Amino acid sequence: MTTDDPATDRTDREDFPDWLRQLERDIRPGPAVRLRIWCRRRSRRLMGAVGVLLVLALVAGAAAYGSGRLRRPGPAAHPAAGPAATASPTAAPGPFAGTPAAGWPAGAAGIVLPAAHGSGDFSTAQVSAGLAQVRAALLTARLDRAFMAGRSPDPLLRHFAPAARASVRKEYATETIATYATRLAPDARLAPDPPRVSGRITYQATRDNNGVRELAVTTNFVWVYGFRDPGARSGYSVVLLHDTVVWHLPYPDDVAAASRGLWLHRTSSYGWGLDCGTIHQGLVRPGGLDPAAAPFPEDPEALYDPDHPIATPVHC
Repeated sequence: MTTDDPATDRTDREDFPDWLRQLERDIRPGPAVRLRIWCRRRSRRLMGAVGVLLVLALVAGAAAYGSGRLRRPGPAAHPAAGPAATASPTAAPGPFAGTPAAGWPAGAAGIVLPAAHGSGDFSTAQVSAGLAQVRAALLTARLDRAFMAGRSPDPLLRHFAPAARASVRKEYATETIATYATRLAPDARLAPDPPRVSGRITYQATRDNNGVRELAVTTNFVWVYGFRDPGARSGYSVVLLHDTVVWHLPYPDDVAAASRGLWLHRTSSYGWGLDCGTIHQGLVRPGGLDPAAAPFPEDPEALYDPDHPIATPVHC
């Protein structure tokens, strides 16, 4: 359902249902959890499903290094996947108690980089620098409380290539931003406990359709946030976001100066425990229960698994 073809990516599709309303507020994994699905694809940027489970997908960047920015083709690249890195678990009390995230690393400790090795025409030093750039972007996008609660995209924009920033800025106030960054609704209050994080990072050298050499870094993480929730029995609610993001870093000699740096190529994500009334604005807060929703067809704890497919798991 995604494509790397720039022409296809820019088509407009507004033929899916509107947002469904009201999700479960007091999040408790178990068979009583209900699900509603919202599906949509729009302007090459978004495909998704929202309910207690939100599925978003973003296709981007294949045209980012268009022929106008191409300087010269390099020698043929030989893709080589980097090793996966999975963080080791630690104990976690508070809002995460009783969830699979209770034993996960807190915050930045959950983002572990794989060992850097040369890949294609990218040296070990270039791979190491690229991985560090991606990690820094993740730290801001998903874990920086000032950015998440703020109302400016600037802290996130600085991580991207200058030529990529206009696109990210445009998406900041839309649902698309939720596919790769967390923005909190004004009335959402995070618990003091840092979010819990589980996942891995891989990389490989590749080329785009214009022959530009690129380092493709794929991040696959589950982010679990604890919120203060006076209406919940425990005093907390939990929101889960699972995203897979493909980041591209072009080989410096192949592109103009403004295109050197980090680009978004493709993102996909789903979320659980979200409010549908705010997510279409790109804002995250816990949601309430839709009593008309159908039973969730699988164990909700499976959604915490980074290997869970990011796809629409059921239909309405």
